[in-house]
Amino acid sequence: MAQMGRPRTFDRDQAIEQAMHLFWEHGYESTSLSQLKAGIAGGISAPSFYAAFGSKEALFQEAVQRYLDTFAQVTECLWDIKLPPRKAIETALRRSAKMQCECTHPKGCMVALGVMSAPTANGAQITAKLTASRSRTRAGFIACVERGLANGELVDGTDARALAAVFDSFLVGVSTLARDGVRHAVFEAAITQIMMLWDASSTPADSASGAQ
Repeated sequence: MAQMGRPRTFDRDQAIEQAMHLFWEHGYESTSLSQLKAGIAGGISAPSFYAAFGSKEALFQEAVQRYLDTFAQVTECLWDIKLPPRKAIETALRRSAKMQCECTHPKGCMVALGVMSAPTANGAQITAKLTASRSRTRAGFIACVERGLANGELVDGTDARALAAVFDSFLVGVSTLARDGVRHAVFEAAITQIMMLWDASSTPADSASGAQ
């Protein structure tokens, strides 16, 4: 009689968390199956790995979704219409910078870094969720600037896409700088500076209170 396979002896939810950290740190292409098998629950066999996750790509998709459901939520305030648009942008920048500098996980943002770790084959398909998340954040910045224009906070003629691109590109750049060891305090000061670009486009009535 054929022996039954050994039962799964690891916590699958924890394994996804561990895999997320590995992909976050090294990217999809540079994270090997050997690293994944060794890094999950202290090490699992190849049969256990494939039985639990199916493939490296399938595990990556689960890890990405875990990131999007947790760490990536720091920028969701861009879509909170109860927040004044300037406040929404500043909150998103400060929350993201803080998260990217924390020492309990890899530095930087998995969403931003994902564009640099896409494989040459089927890269767009594999990293589609990360691309969509970056697009959503970009659209959120644009929406905030457009709200500022609509409610009279920003002067007519302000280029919504150009101003939004300034905030978006700063946020993407934080990932590289955080990886290079730039401290959170530097980002905090930089965000104060970059928000002055909003104030420079504010209407006279709003400019006095915009930085409050």
